[in-house]
Amino acid sequence: MTNEPALAPVLAQVDADLEQSLDRLMAFLRLPSISTDPAFKADCDRAADWLVADLAEIGFAAEKHPTTGHPMVVANADEGEGLHVLFYGHYDVQPVDPLSLWNRDPFDPAVEDTAAGKVIRGRGAADDKGQLMTFVEACRAWKAVHGRLPIKVSMFFEGEEESGSPSLVPYMKEHASALKADLALICDTGMFDPQTPAITTALRGLAKLELVITGPDKDLHSGMYGGAAINPARVLARILADLHDDMGRVTLEGFYDGVPELSNAQRDQWEGLGFDAEGFLKGVNLSVPAGEQGRSTLEMIWSRPTCEINGVNSGYTGAGFKTVLPSQAMAKISFRLVGTQDPDAILRAFEAHVSARMPVDCSFEMRDADGAPATVMPIDHPAFEAARGALSDEWPRPAAFIGCGGSIPIAGYFQTLLGMDSMLIGFGRDDDQVHSPNEKYDLDAFHKGIRSWVRVLDALSRL
Repeated sequence: MTNEPALAPVLAQVDADLEQSLDRLMAFLRLPSISTDPAFKADCDRAADWLVADLAEIGFAAEKHPTTGHPMVVANADEGEGLHVLFYGHYDVQPVDPLSLWNRDPFDPAVEDTAAGKVIRGRGAADDKGQLMTFVEACRAWKAVHGRLPIKVSMFFEGEEESGSPSLVPYMKEHASALKADLALICDTGMFDPQTPAITTALRGLAKLELVITGPDKDLHSGMYGGAAINPARVLARILADLHDDMGRVTLEGFYDGVPELSNAQRDQWEGLGFDAEGFLKGVNLSVPAGEQGRSTLEMIWSRPTCEINGVNSGYTGAGFKTVLPSQAMAKISFRLVGTQDPDAILRAFEAHVSARMPVDCSFEMRDADGAPATVMPIDHPAFEAARGALSDEWPRPAAFIGCGGSIPIAGYFQTLLGMDSMLIGFGRDDDQVHSPNEKYDLDAFHKGIRSWVRVLDALSRL
């Protein structure tokens, strides 16, 4: 149930102010805040200053906090009652290379007409400046109409998400008490489809490593040594082939410890989404699901763990042919984790798997091995159902609780460092071309995203 007397004028304010909201976003997008390139350090600083000024304009106590890298922006509204939320976003963007593939200057944003409707074209339009500003503009509309927000709101913006967030964890540990809230809100995800809003409630974790196998002390002539000398590439091939059985299951000892089964309610909701599994694979010129047999495609990418070979290299790989028996063979391997799977236990199990297949004359090394567990949100928390109802009121189809095949580390950090859960609501589309040339954000997603957050804030105020 909505508080219609309070809500309706705020939604009307969003509609009336859309052109000005778009102007503010365009000004933000013009700042080339590329975090990974030191040449843009001053621009990242300018983007943080822009946010501080914009938030101060609508009554937030906003500050820029220096770090060893790019600054953090923290803002608080001295009003609101009940639930306290911390909204997170990032103001940095990806590099634009290759520039020749852009149809316009990536930092000269514009609204363009496309066959699918109007889009905002520019670097950062969807990831994450456009998404971030949907929430800021929703707060602006509440303040313009009622002079205050319906709940207590804080904001936390970083400038290094696209470059690994090296300053994030140290900053969060040092300022944990100032950042602590009842619930975190993150707008860096997408819709299920253009008509169906989504709340992401499960993020897969990640474990990864580079495996290097060494045999002879140099590359050998395959005619002179072939057959007599061990070939590390052959050893590697066996290790990799043995990682899966004929049913698509991972064979590591204890790999499925901590992997939960879907509840009937969650499975029914996913089945009701009408996901086109055949079209999903057809879009990349494939036809047959290759994961665990007996699992739906959505289960495979949202709620099941994986083991994938991301790269292999050994011997001579240049033009022509060179008949060598290689000294070394290398593979990069990653595991997507779910539930309470322990990344350290997975890496130990992989090490045991390799050791059991290592011949006398070979040795191995696991380089850059690390990982992070999955993040699962408690959808029985009343805030989640309240937000799902609010989103459903704004969009043509009811909102769904969905999983995410990838990882969003900040959600895990909020759990482990601050002891609070996150609600991930985003309005991105699969074709937004984030991290690629010609990034865009649908104008409809921006407009209805603002309206959606207005409704969510209203719904959370009544918990």
